[in-house]
Amino acid sequence: MYHLAKSLYLHYTSKEEYSILLLGLDNAGKTTLLNQVKALYKTADFSSSTSSATNEPSPTAGNTVPTVGQNVATIDLPDMYLKFWDIGGQMTLRRLWQSYYKSAHAVVFVVDSTDIGPDSDVARLPGFIDHGRRKSSIGVSADSVPQTPMTSHTPTAPGFPGFGLGGANANFGRLDECRQVLETVLQHEDMVGIPILVLANKQDRDDCVEVVRIKEGFIRPIFEGEKGGMVRDSRVLPVSALRGSGVKEAVEWVRSRVVWNKEGRAPVMR
Repeated sequence: MYHLAKSLYLHYTSKEEYSILLLGLDNAGKTTLLNQVKALYKTADFSSSTSSATNEPSPTAGNTVPTVGQNVATIDLPDMYLKFWDIGGQMTLRRLWQSYYKSAHAVVFVVDSTDIGPDSDVARLPGFIDHGRRKSSIGVSADSVPQTPMTSHTPTAPGFPGFGLGGANANFGRLDECRQVLETVLQHEDMVGIPILVLANKQDRDDCVEVVRIKEGFIRPIFEGEKGGMVRDSRVLPVSALRGSGVKEAVEWVRSRVVWNKEGRAPVMR
């Protein structure tokens, strides 16, 4: 009788828990993003079935040091827990990422949208036509902007396969390193079918690249290329982790997609 009562109690009081990996190169803003998530959802008002964090962004979220190892935080939503794993992005730590893949339910890959080099012209990336677009607003998905399809005739530049940078002297910062790292994540067998959210971070800065250009010239070729693996649930969103802009939208996307994929990767009950 005791065991039956205990089982019923656990059944009605436990919630699903999903593990979310925060990946990206060092200095991309992963820890700052995690700090904003903790600030926004710490004492959020959940008056309906849809979560709606009401806290203000943290003004001190950017007071971080490079992560050596991991930072972990769990946010309590009405119908689930989201457990975020912020893992160091230094080259020496990336080999540890794969030990987290099997238990992950989604990946948030953070890209520093200012770290592509001062002399680069992303408008010359393959498949991009400007059409007079201005910088995308924070919190507005790049999916709402018309896309220009990639073609097999788009030229590529030496040293940057598939990017068509238009010249060997173009300085694209760590963009190619970021591409290789993301491709490695997508190729791992434990990542098959896992939802991936790519965040174009630091969109509050004047020297950032618009999220539309990052999506069309950088992200789409990765996911659609031969190293991108099978078709998967993915999205590209602009954020400013420092100011907290776009963070709630990112969390809501992750929340919806892990539920959608729960048959593919079941949550942990706790």
